[in-house]
Amino acid sequence: MSTAIQNVGSYLEIFPAFARQAAGHNLPWLRKLRDGAFARFCETGFPTTHDEDWRFTNVSAIARTPFSLPSGRAEVSQSSLNPWRLKTAAAQLVFVDGQFVRELSVFGTLPANVAVSGLKEEIERRAPALESHLGRYLNIDRDPFSALNTAFTEDGAFVRFGRGAVLEEPIHLLFVSTTAPGPRMVHPRNLLIFEQECQGTVIEEYVSLGGGTVLSNSATELAAGENSTVSHYMIEREHRDAFNVSTLRIQQERSANVASHSLLLGGGLVRNNVHPVLAGEGGECLINGLFVGDGRQHLDNFMHVEHASPHCSSRQFYNGILDGHAHGVFHGRIVVHKDAQKTDAKQTNRNLLLSDDAQIDTKPQLEIYADDVKCTHGATIGQIEENALFYLRSRGIDEIAARRILLMAFAGECLERMKPGVAREHAEHLIHGHLLAVVNHLPERNPGHGEVRKRNWEEVG
Repeated sequence: MSTAIQNVGSYLEIFPAFARQAAGHNLPWLRKLRDGAFARFCETGFPTTHDEDWRFTNVSAIARTPFSLPSGRAEVSQSSLNPWRLKTAAAQLVFVDGQFVRELSVFGTLPANVAVSGLKEEIERRAPALESHLGRYLNIDRDPFSALNTAFTEDGAFVRFGRGAVLEEPIHLLFVSTTAPGPRMVHPRNLLIFEQECQGTVIEEYVSLGGGTVLSNSATELAAGENSTVSHYMIEREHRDAFNVSTLRIQQERSANVASHSLLLGGGLVRNNVHPVLAGEGGECLINGLFVGDGRQHLDNFMHVEHASPHCSSRQFYNGILDGHAHGVFHGRIVVHKDAQKTDAKQTNRNLLLSDDAQIDTKPQLEIYADDVKCTHGATIGQIEENALFYLRSRGIDEIAARRILLMAFAGECLERMKPGVAREHAEHLIHGHLLAVVNHLPERNPGHGEVRKRNWEEVG
């Protein structure tokens, strides 16, 4: 038996039962999509550190865990979701253990040409848009987790902006994992369609209501039509036992402007894949992110930007803050295809290590097959600047307060790239709250006695 088959043994039992009863099992195109993806997953198995795209992240803990699909929907009350609600959102779709729950969702008043629902509902009613978009963009040959997600595709979010639709407030997709008696896996699949000349924002957020070993392996396909303006936020703040693998695949048509913002705060092992393809001339793409880790968190960011048409521009800015024994990864690749002349691309990764045991692996890359381009990349790794810290302390600011100011300024670079509005305010609130906890755990040195102690921010507020 091959290594790949040994690696996916339990899935060989789970998939046939799922495929027989899953929504749309009688749709030939969907059945072919699932079967092909599962065959590909069985062929490759889970990735290892020998695979170049995964060289910094060991997923053996996922591969050897006997995950099962949810057997039913956990009971979740409206009140238990209150801490996670975004009250100013245009609509909020709630997913419990990967399943859309309409009665927990809030739809608000949406324009007539904006539709939101669960993907399973759209499959059951055989929505025409599904066959032309679902599975069209995601690369299951390159990524085994994308193949696994496609094999188990059944539910997730469906969002469609019709031509010319404009929505100022964001659509909030809230994915909630609950406590499980045994290891559980969910595979949310989201399809976001933005037609020509529309504007909108989607927040995709992953949270936990309890502990336990959970794998959330999500995939989002975002199609941005001509002259559309789209913002997508990926926020991950699950508990420390959680495995979270997310893939955002963006397809941009002519003059489409897409901004992807990632915020990684939780999880034990997290892999964040962002793969935009600038397929139409004149497209613009911003990939912006912040990851904050401590303890033994492993936060991996893999960016794969493809310039496939001329006169397009892309910008990647990722900042990392790591404490304790946390391990961060930034693996960014810009690929400029032969016909993508006049490409303008920039890639920057900046990292702060707050402890001697924290680790960062950063690998910015350029692959250029055109001869008339402007591409740059760079990475920095450092600690809190002692001169800046000394300057603030010389003005009478407590060390803990001074460190907080410097960390907020570093994280603020990420916030400044977000469009002002509800989504940015939500991200800012989460970042400030999380960094407050980080600062409260940083040691403070008493200059007079050489002592190192910890203080709460409330003591110096």
